[in-house]
Amino acid sequence: MLILHHAPQSRSTRIVQLIAEMGIEAEVDLRLTQIPRMDGSGGRDPGNPHPEGKVPLLEHDGAQVSESNAVMLYLTDLYPDTALGRPVGHPSRGAYLSWLAWYGNVFEPVHLLHFAQLSHPALSASLRDVPAAVARLQAALAERDWLVDDRLSAADILVSSTYGWLPQLMPDDARIRDWVDRCLSRPAMRRVSAEDKARAGA
Repeated sequence: MLILHHAPQSRSTRIVQLIAEMGIEAEVDLRLTQIPRMDGSGGRDPGNPHPEGKVPLLEHDGAQVSESNAVMLYLTDLYPDTALGRPVGHPSRGAYLSWLAWYGNVFEPVHLLHFAQLSHPALSASLRDVPAAVARLQAALAERDWLVDDRLSAADILVSSTYGWLPQLMPDDARIRDWVDRCLSRPAMRRVSAEDKARAGA
């Protein structure tokens, strides 16, 4: 049995959405946990074994996997027949790994810095900025409907989640807006979002 430590309406929501999209919900024990929130509510849950008290944290056969992109890669490699990943040997494996890593290394950091109104030449030199990140999305989606190849992957769920949480940051680009809508409007995604809101209000 897989165990996912999940805080409603947090970064781990996209992992729950991926699990639903993969159709493996019966294989996962969802453990609800608290985390410190930006508004000062919540707090660290002693029942959450994440070393920093964060989510997501996936446990499987004694292994612990943290960070959204790592958890997504682990799950899609563990269940290669669900088609949300790209297994070793697949021609799109390189692109799949690159988009998962790019999210955590570039896309989320530049949006957080923009949201916090922080800038520094060293950050711009290393991470670039939001316009550069958006340009990369535009280039990818100008060629295809999904980031990796011709079908949805966990990378689409991961990257589009930023605009699900911060729709005010979505660029005024028809291709990107259409892609985000296609990602977030899928039945599994909508169902998990509704369930998460109910859990958060409980």
